[in-house]
Amino acid sequence: MAHETETQTDDATPPNGKTVRESQIVMARSMQPPDANVWGNVHGGAILRLVDEAGGAVAIRHSRCRCVTVAMDSMIFKQPVYIGDLLTITACLTYVGRTSMEVEARIEAEDMRTGVRRHAGTSYLIYVAIDDLGRPTPVPPLILETQEERDRWQAAEERRARRRQQ
Repeated sequence: MAHETETQTDDATPPNGKTVRESQIVMARSMQPPDANVWGNVHGGAILRLVDEAGGAVAIRHSRCRCVTVAMDSMIFKQPVYIGDLLTITACLTYVGRTSMEVEARIEAEDMRTGVRRHAGTSYLIYVAIDDLGRPTPVPPLILETQEERDRWQAAEERRARRRQQ
């Protein structure tokens, strides 16, 4: 029988790392009249709420803790979203600190009648994992598997540095 080594950890040590794939999600929802103004354009706030829900789900899946939204980088709506469009949000981790996580959320709108898809925007959100008393708690490290993931990490570090200067 092989001897297993047990590593002792305290409450401040996060568990083993996780890959980007383990927490990424794709959320889709058909945009309805309550989501839009009288001209049929979906409210930016309705889109932002879905982006925050998707980002929060990624952060919780990675940390397996309650998470709170700390920041959302600017959101530029590149294309309009209309009633009847299928809004798809693809969200994944780009960076993980000790207690914080950055999530990239890519927003796509699809006219389901024609199949035409439009990149509606991209946003970066910062979440912090918290314990049951509301205090920041350590999260698992992020395991980067591809060059694209390493490039996203590098870009996230640059955004993080800019945020700290503000």
